[in-house]
Amino acid sequence: MALIDMTIPDYFDIIAEKYAENLAVIYHHEKIYLTYKQFKKIVEDAAKGFLAIGIQKGEHVAVWATNKLEYLVSIFALSKIGAVLVTVNTNYKIYELEYLLKQSDSSTLIFIEGFKDSNYLEIIKKLNPQLENCEKGKLENPNLPYLKRLIFIGNESHRGMYTWNEVVDLSRRVSDADLYQRQKSLQPDEVINMQYTSGTTGFPKGVMLTHKNILNNGYAIAECMKLTHNDKLCIPVPFFHCFGLVLGITACVAKGATMVPLDHFNPLMVMETVHYERCTALHGVPTMFIAILQHPDFNKFDFSSLRTGIMAGAPCPIKVMREVVEKMNMKEITIAYGQTEASPVITQTRIDDPLEFRVSTVGRPLEGVEVKIVDINTKEEVPNGTIGEICARGYNIMKGYYKMPEATKQAIDEDGWLHTGDLGYIDQNGYLRITGRLKDMIIRGGENIYPREIEEFLYTHPAIKDVQVVGVPDKVYGEEIMAFVILKDGASVTEEEIKEYVRQNLSRHKTPKYVMFVDSFPTTANGKVQKYKLREMAIEMLNLHDAANIETA
Repeated sequence: MALIDMTIPDYFDIIAEKYAENLAVIYHHEKIYLTYKQFKKIVEDAAKGFLAIGIQKGEHVAVWATNKLEYLVSIFALSKIGAVLVTVNTNYKIYELEYLLKQSDSSTLIFIEGFKDSNYLEIIKKLNPQLENCEKGKLENPNLPYLKRLIFIGNESHRGMYTWNEVVDLSRRVSDADLYQRQKSLQPDEVINMQYTSGTTGFPKGVMLTHKNILNNGYAIAECMKLTHNDKLCIPVPFFHCFGLVLGITACVAKGATMVPLDHFNPLMVMETVHYERCTALHGVPTMFIAILQHPDFNKFDFSSLRTGIMAGAPCPIKVMREVVEKMNMKEITIAYGQTEASPVITQTRIDDPLEFRVSTVGRPLEGVEVKIVDINTKEEVPNGTIGEICARGYNIMKGYYKMPEATKQAIDEDGWLHTGDLGYIDQNGYLRITGRLKDMIIRGGENIYPREIEEFLYTHPAIKDVQVVGVPDKVYGEEIMAFVILKDGASVTEEEIKEYVRQNLSRHKTPKYVMFVDSFPTTANGKVQKYKLREMAIEMLNLHDAANIETA
């Protein structure tokens, strides 16, 4: 594959001109239908608005929102002015948001009022008490020294914040020539996106991705699905994640296909969208497809328009994959594997691969990406059929972790190989098969969760002396979270109080399903906690043998 040596906005402009009258965006439930020509105009107005309020090239702009149109517009508008999009998980609470804004040096935050049990507006006011007495765009918060501007996606106005519409109205102050000049100053190798991924060190790391990383990965993904300008891809996965941003949005724009996002995942709304808009492709993690297949109204909808899509984010149960192919007509569905540090896809199955390969492997390397398996101790490459650590190299590997040179050095060796921390082997047909993980990571319903982050937080509880968090098998989510807790002498706290403590301060999906009080942890001779033994204990005590034996791809 010849690499696309362009910036995302330059490529977007070419597609928008070539497919001007093709639908670029459909929001079925909001009755929004925009052609590429119309969408490009909205993007340019927002970009000029961002220039008008002073956002500079290279500045970090965080977006905390569900998959709203304004978010989709921001992705392309920020790329046009060379500002770096910092994506924020919609499940974040105050503790996580404060860390991200501080670590990322974000100058601007674009956000909605809230989602599910998080009130973003309240959290932001709590973090920035100075808002009551500050002019728009001139926030002075010693705790968040870089943060200057807040843009609220909503109708009502709040002190110290711009509304989205105000920013767009200010576009009149900026000429087309000014926007063009900024866009022309950008280079394909410049960072344009920062995605936060939890780290084994306990705190999330900002993965720096370039125009070239994202654009070429999106194009290669679209090639594997054989997407064209005639396809309509339903995107219920979040924009804040590479799944939505690259496998969804970028793959569509790479081919002039129609983006059909949902504000957030809801199985009934996905089925309605696919049915009424005649979508040809659908993305999702296995739990999303399970929720659709098991929905009581499933048989009321027509899936005959579907052809392809991607199931990724967690191991896919074979039974689910077969049902998706048979009952949802997704005969050309593909499986993808990767991680944020690889923009994110490393391997993917192709639409014409035999079903058996699509359910038991994660495909072959994308064009332009090399994959090798190395011995976990010697780091030497091992022959096909031998299990080792999966490593990848190519155009898609990140620039590094923001302000974390040591962590970057640990992840990418001097020859440019990304060490994924995942275990697997390449079979005799050249397909990659995942067998496990070197890291302690938990994958719950497609969300990567690092025990260390939850442990670090639980250490702040006054009653807790020590804590170990492990993943335990679960039939629905693949894995669930279990916390083993040692209490301080004389302290007392209930299981529910510990869960509530996490729920109030961290994302909902990081709340342990199980809490167990113990006196000690199993350790090695040199005192290292043996997490695998805790997991084994949990399977015994909770009788999770069935879940532990799920047949997975």
